Amino acid sequence: MAHIVEVPALVVGAGPVGVTLANLLGSYGVQTLVLERNLDVLDYPRAVGLDDEAMRTFQSAGLADEMLRDMIQNVPMRMYTRTKRCFAEILPATREFGWYRRNLFSQPLGERTLRAGLARFPHVTLELGSELLALEQDERGVTVRVRQADGAEREIRAQYLLAADGGRSTVRERLLQLPFDGNTHPRKWVVIECDQDPLDAPYTALHCEPRRPYVCLRLPYGLRRWEFMLFPGEDGEQMLQPEKVQELLRHHVADPARLNVIRARVYTHNSRVARSFVTGRVCLAGDAAHLTPPWIGQGLNAGLRDAYNLAWKVAWIVQGRLEPAALQSYHDERHSHARAMISLADMFGAMLSQTNPVLAALRDTFFMSIRNIPKIRDYVLQMKFKPMPRYSRGVVGDSPDKAQRERIGRMFIQPLVECEDGVTQRLDEALGAGFALIGWRRDPRAGLPPALRAQLDKLGCRYVAAQRARSGCAPDELQDGILPVLQDTENALHFWFQRTGADWVLLRPDRYVAALGRREDAADALGRFAARFVPGAAPSASQPAAQVGGSAHVPGAILNGARP
Repeated sequence: MAHIVEVPALVVGAGPVGVTLANLLGSYGVQTLVLERNLDVLDYPRAVGLDDEAMRTFQSAGLADEMLRDMIQNVPMRMYTRTKRCFAEILPATREFGWYRRNLFSQPLGERTLRAGLARFPHVTLELGSELLALEQDERGVTVRVRQADGAEREIRAQYLLAADGGRSTVRERLLQLPFDGNTHPRKWVVIECDQDPLDAPYTALHCEPRRPYVCLRLPYGLRRWEFMLFPGEDGEQMLQPEKVQELLRHHVADPARLNVIRARVYTHNSRVARSFVTGRVCLAGDAAHLTPPWIGQGLNAGLRDAYNLAWKVAWIVQGRLEPAALQSYHDERHSHARAMISLADMFGAMLSQTNPVLAALRDTFFMSIRNIPKIRDYVLQMKFKPMPRYSRGVVGDSPDKAQRERIGRMFIQPLVECEDGVTQRLDEALGAGFALIGWRRDPRAGLPPALRAQLDKLGCRYVAAQRARSGCAPDELQDGILPVLQDTENALHFWFQRTGADWVLLRPDRYVAALGRREDAADALGRFAARFVPGAAPSASQPAAQVGGSAHVPGAILNGARP
């Protein structure tokens, strides 16, 4: 067998989640090897929707603009009753994270863009036609045996293995044999895509017709997709025959025989989540970790949240910036939210794919009656029903103040800011990669002991100040040239800090709030955070037990895998 290759990070699976992981690791400077058993991108009709959090992830990987070139932004979603009446048009106005909340793309095109992005990094390698055969791990790393495209076998040694190898994950199913809790839905769906879009319908439509529920949506470059529910007794493969496809489309286009069907496939919906996302030095991400029905468009988006959460932690650990046991926080932070999104998708699916005419009529009556109630209408149309992640345990700090504690563990806003050179940017671009300590109208370093500054520096923390735009003058603490000062051009930061009562915030690389507070509490709060997560940091003398989510923990208890 050939010489063993050693890498810090091994990614198994080069679908969109795996390649996003590799792009993020590459941007963090981590040598990464990606293994993919297929020789090319699978040309199947798959994910079509990307939300604002996904776009922020691509932004962090330096690929948002490239992905947008093949995307339709800000696409409405309409829901229709059994009698073809529109009872809701969802088009969220918010751009609190810097991007629109509903964007459509073609997954094969998106995957090729993500793979092309890997070429930027000489320290990231993509190997196609490589199949994982065996896996062993110990306290120092993971050893795998791989069969290459030419049939030869070799061993690879990695510090961490990140498995993004799909719903039928070899790592989860065969090598780790982890339980995959949940259920497989009995109804199958036929998904059909054609080019030269025959309809003038620039939106996603959910048609809740008991006769045959279906979804119809416009995709980039003149593509149109239909998704039809199959009934008991209908053979999936038979329904893919040209005459059956035309029969399905006959009620929706004038002449289905003239359509050029380019993709058609039968899918089964699953609602499943792996019992654990972390096993030793192996982590599961994307469909390998959870499968979500497509009703709310969160399958791929949930996987991209995994990638954003996991990549920086692995990078910081292998670079010696973060305690190795903090890897467990990936499961702690992502597992419950993945389950919440699956539950929401199940609820939507049961409601919208109702085939009982009586129950469908009751559903339609209810929705038509509430659409003119402002609070309920806003709740639906602005997608406020979508559960947003909030991490109360994991790589987050604490605060005795309730308003501030509610903000810790949530994604930070991303407004436009003006930099000192006069260039206006989204906040993340102005901050750069890594941790960031933002002071509101003050130097966030003021009053921090040198030892604490050294610990934050070890995290790779960048220090910036922000102030109201065109405020005329800055507080005495802000001296241009000493640290970057960002102008709050949209007044969004002003309102955020005003609501929280804080004047500094520590952001993680994935732009979640790690800690925040008032200036008089900064040294103590940041000291407690550093003592728990930065290797070699001294425990905080002022508070030997950190409070997270209302429970007391000895510093490092979560890092050692203990549960509160």
